[in-house]
Amino acid sequence: MSAEILRATASELGERIARRELTAVEVTTAFLDQIERVDDDVKAFLHVDRAWSLDQARVVDARLDAGEKLGPLAGVPIAVKDIFCTQGVPTTCGSKILEGWLPPYNATVIDRVRNAGLVMIGKANMDEFAMGSSTENSAFQVTGNPWDLERIPGGSGGGSSAALASFQAPLALGTDTGGSIRQPAAVTATVGVKPTYGGTSRYGVIAMASSLDQPGPCARTVLDAALLHEVICGHDPMDSTSIDAPVPAVVDAARSGDVRGLRIGVVKELGGNGYAPGVEQRFREALDVLKAQGAEIVEVSCPHFKYALGAYYLIMPSEVSSNLARFDAMRYGLRVGDDGVNTVEDVMRLTRGAGFGDEVKRRIIIGTYALSSGYYDAYYGSAQKVRRLIAEDFDAAFTQVDVLVSPSTPTTAFKQGERTADPLAMYMSDLCTIPSNMAGNASASFPCGLAPEDGLPVGFQVMAPVLADDRLYRVGAALERGLEASWGGSLLDHLADSDAGAYLGVRTDVATPPLAEPVEASDAREI
Repeated sequence: MSAEILRATASELGERIARRELTAVEVTTAFLDQIERVDDDVKAFLHVDRAWSLDQARVVDARLDAGEKLGPLAGVPIAVKDIFCTQGVPTTCGSKILEGWLPPYNATVIDRVRNAGLVMIGKANMDEFAMGSSTENSAFQVTGNPWDLERIPGGSGGGSSAALASFQAPLALGTDTGGSIRQPAAVTATVGVKPTYGGTSRYGVIAMASSLDQPGPCARTVLDAALLHEVICGHDPMDSTSIDAPVPAVVDAARSGDVRGLRIGVVKELGGNGYAPGVEQRFREALDVLKAQGAEIVEVSCPHFKYALGAYYLIMPSEVSSNLARFDAMRYGLRVGDDGVNTVEDVMRLTRGAGFGDEVKRRIIIGTYALSSGYYDAYYGSAQKVRRLIAEDFDAAFTQVDVLVSPSTPTTAFKQGERTADPLAMYMSDLCTIPSNMAGNASASFPCGLAPEDGLPVGFQVMAPVLADDRLYRVGAALERGLEASWGGSLLDHLADSDAGAYLGVRTDVATPPLAEPVEASDAREI
């Protein structure tokens, strides 16, 4: 029964719990047992409290037994990136400066998850303050990719993606500032969605870059991501950037997967030199699968996308410099050097020196310089002008096509330590994902196969206009059904059935799934 529970999708588990074929306690226990079995190797979680999680599950069971109508994910466990304030639960943002901090309130997204009856089973590891593309910048541990534990699971939300891929959780919450949901999803064969900026509340999310950060769903299937998207999205008066508009019909889109007549634009600038051959091969094959289901594929140029990386690494550090100024040893968190002799400035300097890691310090310094007198217009101001041009590229493209697509990442998962000495090489991991954060439109990554050269997952990125998040799920569902019809299951099913054992996912002899057979357009909705 435990193995059956671990392999089930979140929607299947929710249905079985609602029918009372399973209890929330039984399901939660199965995943907590899995965490105990494998997380010493994977290192996806920073905090797990078995008693706390089971108490939540018992409350859900009692609500259901009393006849209370809960959502379709009631009783389903969820891992939470350690950037969401969770009342009375350690929330560190992967940093020593917040080690042991217990927030006095919940983030809005956490309240919505709890109200819908989901069961939080742990806080997932992350790059410190969400700064990184590999989860190697966590102050506490380095998370492994379940496809190969010597490789990175993406970042900054690598703990969330690794928990999904190692069957330690069926759902996870993440945040995406420059690709921190989509890039981990791409390299672990999971689904990650960055909703339209303002579509999910940032209240209670520890800020990195306020104009870029966006919470979103992480899952193993398109439908599961859509169900979680529906739970966490919607207007929040506690967030001044929250959009007061209905949540797009993402669940209906995920159930439909009908792409007949949909115009899909391939971004010319997101490919070519620097992209691994296997990544481009699987991306092109995925386009063929969508074309066979009735989508029209065209090439689109977005000429200012090539400047997105440079502009992002001026805007984001500038906002980091402002947001992290609050960690001053005076109000909460770590305090070093408070001996009655040192000045306030000494205590602040010593605390930040001990509490922040190298990458956080690097970005604070860059951002402070970019905002300094004499350089503001040349750097920060110019980057904001480029940001406007990127948004205009999106606007122009969406007059021609319904969605834009590209590989999610230029390469598959790289080995741990391979890029830590070269920040620029690390930053290139987000080359494809950053434009959507700069413009604020919706974007997602879906699995599209394993690269022939290394047998590691490849992600397919879909970008949609503002508040057209449902289009992401239409394309994702069509791709998922078309590919899985040929594979005989998901990529994670192949991983779980490999010789690794115990669903740990240490890759050994996982065969590359074949290219899906073309699907006739007339059969698209029956796949």
